[in-house]
Amino acid sequence: MEKYFSEQPRDFLAVATPGAGKTTFALSVAAELLGRRLIDRVTVVAPTEHLKTQWAQAAERAGIPIDPTYAAGKGRTSQDYVGIAVTYAGVAVNPLAMRIRTERFKTLVILDEVHHAGDALSWGEGVREAFEPAARRLALTGTPFRSDVNPIPFVSYAPGPDGIPRSAADFTYGYSHALADHVVRPVLFLAYSGEMSWRTRAGDEVAARLGEPLTKDLTNQALRTALDPEGSWIPSVLAAADKRLSEVRRHVPDAGGLVIATDQDSARSYAKTLRKITGEAATVVLSDEKAASKKISAFAADDSRWMVAVRMVSEGVDVPRLAVGVWATTTSTPLFFAQAVGRFVRARTRGEIASIFLPSVPRLLSFASEMEVERDHVLGRKVTDEDDIFAAEDDLLAQANASESASSEEQSLSFEAIGSEARFDHVLYDGATFGHEGEVQVGSEEEMDFLGIPGLLEPGQMRDLLRQRQSDRARKQKPAPAAATPAPSVEQVSTHEQLAVLRRELNGLVAAWFHRTGQAHGITHAALRKECGGPAAAIANAEQLRARIDRVREWAARKSG
Repeated sequence: MEKYFSEQPRDFLAVATPGAGKTTFALSVAAELLGRRLIDRVTVVAPTEHLKTQWAQAAERAGIPIDPTYAAGKGRTSQDYVGIAVTYAGVAVNPLAMRIRTERFKTLVILDEVHHAGDALSWGEGVREAFEPAARRLALTGTPFRSDVNPIPFVSYAPGPDGIPRSAADFTYGYSHALADHVVRPVLFLAYSGEMSWRTRAGDEVAARLGEPLTKDLTNQALRTALDPEGSWIPSVLAAADKRLSEVRRHVPDAGGLVIATDQDSARSYAKTLRKITGEAATVVLSDEKAASKKISAFAADDSRWMVAVRMVSEGVDVPRLAVGVWATTTSTPLFFAQAVGRFVRARTRGEIASIFLPSVPRLLSFASEMEVERDHVLGRKVTDEDDIFAAEDDLLAQANASESASSEEQSLSFEAIGSEARFDHVLYDGATFGHEGEVQVGSEEEMDFLGIPGLLEPGQMRDLLRQRQSDRARKQKPAPAAATPAPSVEQVSTHEQLAVLRRELNGLVAAWFHRTGQAHGITHAALRKECGGPAAAIANAEQLRARIDRVREWAARKSG
C-alpha cells in the first residue's frame, strides 16, 4: 500500500503467494482511490465465474458493491453498483463494449491472476483493447510464470542477466516470506510409490515401480495406473489421507480434505471410494455443473470431510478449512501445482499444517521441494547472431516436449491398467526428506509414524518431530538378539501377508540388481516374467513370485553378472 500510493503508478503488478491477501490489498487500494476521487468505477477481471461471485462478496464487505452478473452486451448496470466483475473469456467476446464502458468513467481495472490473460492470443488482445483507456490497472498473481511466450498485457518485461526478457513485478511477497510471517501454513508432502502393471496397445504387459527412473511415457503410464479407480493404489492412498484428516480434526475440528482428480469419471469413482472409507458422502464439484459454485461455497461453510474436484478448485477459490489434499491428477505443470497447493496454505490459526499426498513422481516431488522458489514469466530466447538463428525452432521443440499428455481418447486406446499396489515412500517437509528404511506397507505402524503427526505444530516443532520419529524407528529396526522362538515362516502366515512378504523380497532383490547393473526395475521385472512366466508381480501368485526370486539370485551368482 505504501509503495503503491507513494508512486501512484498507472500500472502495478503485485505478486504474492496464494493466501497472502491479494484480494484484501486490491480492495483496500480501490476503496482509497474511490475515497480520493481518483477513480469513479471498479472493474474486476477474474479467471472463472465462481471467482467473480467471490470477488463481489469480498468487495461488498469492503463497502464496494460490485455486479458479478454483468455481461458485455448488457450495457448499463444498477446505480447501486460501483463496479462490475467479468471473466477474461467474457472480455474477449466483446472487448469493444468493455472499452466503451472503461472510457466513460475513470476506471480502476483489477486483473486477478493476470497470467490468464496470456491463455489465448484472443484473450490477451481483448484485455489490451478493452482496458487500454483505464485510469489505473492493478494486476495480481500468485504464479506469474507461464510455460509459453505469450506476453501478458500491462506487465512490464526487463532483460535478465542472460538478456532474455522476464516479467518485472512492482512488489513481491513470496511463500517463504509469508511462512516466516505466519501468514500461510507450512506444507507436509507425503509421497507414495508402489508396483504398477499395465498393458500397451500392442498387447505387451509392462511392470514398473512408481517413482523409479523411467522415460516420460512410462512415468505417465505408471501414474495413470496408480490413479485408476479400479486399482489398489488410489483406494489405499485415500484411506491413508482420511486417517491423516482424522488426526488433524482432533485439533482442527472443521478441517476438510480435497481430492484433485483428472476427469469427471475418476472424480465420481473417488467419491464412491471415500464414501466406503468414511461412511459419509463427499462433495463432487464438476466444472460444467451450474451448481458448482454453490457446492464449493456450501463445503466452505460446513464441516463435512471431503470434496472431490476436477479443476474447479485449482486457483483463487477460498476454502480456508482445507487441510489435507490428495493429488490424483495427471496434470503436472509448475503453474497448476502452485495453484493447487495454494488452496491448502491459507492460514487461520497459528500452528495449522497442510498435508498433501503425492504420487512419487520426480516432477511433482521437485515442485514440492521448490515451493519457496520465486519464478518470473520468461518470454523466450533472444536471437543474437546467425549461430542462434534456430532459437525459435528450439523453443517450439521444447514446448512440444513439455506437453503433458495426449488426448484422453488416444490414451484410452493405447493403454490399459492391470494392477497397482501402494507403498508409503517418504515425507517431504521444508525441502528435507524424512522416512524409514526399506518398504513401508500401507496401514503399518511405520506409516502411522507420519500420518499420526498432530494437526497443530509450529514449523520448528514439526521438523524436530519428524527427525525424532525417523530416528526412533531406526533404533527399533536394528536387528535384535536371536530369540528362542523362531519367527513364523512365510507358509505360516495368511495368504495376503505371504504374498506381501514375497513381493517385498522380490522388489528388494530387483532394487539390488538395479544398484549393481543400472538396469531399471521395470526392465528387470519384465525380463523375469519372460523367463519365468506369469502376470505382473502385483497380481502374481506365490509360486510365480518364488520362481522369480530364485531367478534373480541365479543372476547374482553368475560371475559375469
